[in-house]
Amino acid sequence: MAFRIHAGEYAVPCVKINPALFAMHTGRAPRYSTPPALTSIVLIMIWIASAMHSFAQNRLQSDTEREIPASPQNPDSLLLQLKGHYNAAVAQNNEQQAAGYLQQIGQLLFISGHYPQSLDYLLQAEKIFRNRNRQHLLAANLDMLGELYYRTRRPQLARKQYDEALAIYQNLKQESGKAEIYGRIGHLYEKREMYDSAFYFQRKALQSYQLDRHTDGAAKIYENIGSIYEDLEQYDSAYYYFNRAYALNTQTRNVRAQVEVVNNLGDVLRKTGRFREGLSYSIQSLNLAQTNGERYQVSSAYNDIAKAYNLLARNDSAFHYLTLSRTLLNDIYSEESNKQLALLQTLYEIEKKDNEIQQLTQARRIDTLISIATGVVIILVILVAALIISRQRLKIRNEQKLRAQHKQVYETRNQLMEVELKNKKLEEEHLKQQLETKTQELSSYTLHVIRKNQLLEDLRTRLDEMIKDDKRDQRKQIRALSGQISEGLQDDQHWEEFRGIFEQVHQSFFDRLQQQTGPLTANDLRLIALIKMNLTSADIATLLGISQDSLRVIRHRLRKKLNLAAGDNLSAYIQSI
Repeated sequence: MAFRIHAGEYAVPCVKINPALFAMHTGRAPRYSTPPALTSIVLIMIWIASAMHSFAQNRLQSDTEREIPASPQNPDSLLLQLKGHYNAAVAQNNEQQAAGYLQQIGQLLFISGHYPQSLDYLLQAEKIFRNRNRQHLLAANLDMLGELYYRTRRPQLARKQYDEALAIYQNLKQESGKAEIYGRIGHLYEKREMYDSAFYFQRKALQSYQLDRHTDGAAKIYENIGSIYEDLEQYDSAYYYFNRAYALNTQTRNVRAQVEVVNNLGDVLRKTGRFREGLSYSIQSLNLAQTNGERYQVSSAYNDIAKAYNLLARNDSAFHYLTLSRTLLNDIYSEESNKQLALLQTLYEIEKKDNEIQQLTQARRIDTLISIATGVVIILVILVAALIISRQRLKIRNEQKLRAQHKQVYETRNQLMEVELKNKKLEEEHLKQQLETKTQELSSYTLHVIRKNQLLEDLRTRLDEMIKDDKRDQRKQIRALSGQISEGLQDDQHWEEFRGIFEQVHQSFFDRLQQQTGPLTANDLRLIALIKMNLTSADIATLLGISQDSLRVIRHRLRKKLNLAAGDNLSAYIQSI
């Protein structure tokens, strides 16, 4: 089993169980013959042990660059301690420090596998970091949130957190922070088997770590790249990068990282058929793990040694180491279960206590508010009662004054209404008199024009008869006189005066006419006005200075302009406007 370390993230195991590998990895027959029953038992035990290790190592996390240990001995005590610090920071109104403790509590719960509670605390910390614009702390918090979403199988949300954290680190020009996020993104692509993208981001992470001279980080990236090659079954390249990681870890004396790299080297050697060399690496990993007190790694080393002995057909030894691995793993499970129970109990007690405190605080606030409200209500009742009595007295006095005023106003209004009524009657009578006067004027004016035109028409007729005589000089003078009379008959000045009087009698008549019809000429308007006055055709012809035959033609043209049907009466239509 190979343990992969990704840049700045927790160790995630990659277990590939291939039953054929345990029997014949390279296609060569085993040197020793073993009873089939024992071989089957050992294979089954190895498979079970590998599965158990896969589950166990999913809970194992690296403590690199973290304030909280990856596997604290007393998580319940540590949780109480952090909670106490958080309460103290809140009491001192130190919001940023409180957010830091929220972040550490969320990280502790994440390490312990309590993801929903961890998410709640990390989101609270994120909100504070955003409000206070603490970019570096926000980026670290987003990094944790991304890892939490990844563990809960929500890679899209994880990538969103990683991208925002990466943008912050780029603005801050922090190469190590960028490298850590690149490594995480590369790991996401590796899990999706998009190996080109995985290589791209892992190499960008390596470049950033090298720029920052971060040797431990570079070693992790070398190991990540080796793991990708191992997935692709390019074991020579995997072996090369694992060796690069091991050299850097040796240089920095990072014993814990050495255990994992040596374990990976042994795994690669086993997969390439070099069982004895792989066994030596597994034994070396066991010694390093025992020295460093890494019990998970000791159990894993036991399991890998059992695999190697199985491939070497030494099933007795394989069975022995599998038993050791299983026993140690059971002990670890027992301890972790006890820690989980203790942490859950502590978390429950903390939440219960917080709820009780919140309820008490709320009850006190409610009691205080009720007391204040009661006092305010009593005072208000007294004030309102006094105000009501005072207002009632004032109201009685004001009502008496208002009654007198209303009476006076009523009498005054009646007098004004009577005066207004009289004025309206006088105004109506005046308007009627004006209308009658204008109507008389219009009629008188019309009759005057008719008489004048009749006289002029008679004169023109007589002159026309005189023109027929043979006296040429007399004919010329008479013709000039006839022309002057014709000009008098067509004078527009009288029409304008007539129109002014007509519009006073028939107000807005021409406006309404224009709205119902199209454009009309001045002669059309004259004819319509005369028809509106109910004049006879003879009078209209006389006023217009034309014959009745010409008048009929003009009336016919007017009907077309007014779009009247054949049976419609022109005079009735004009009277209706």
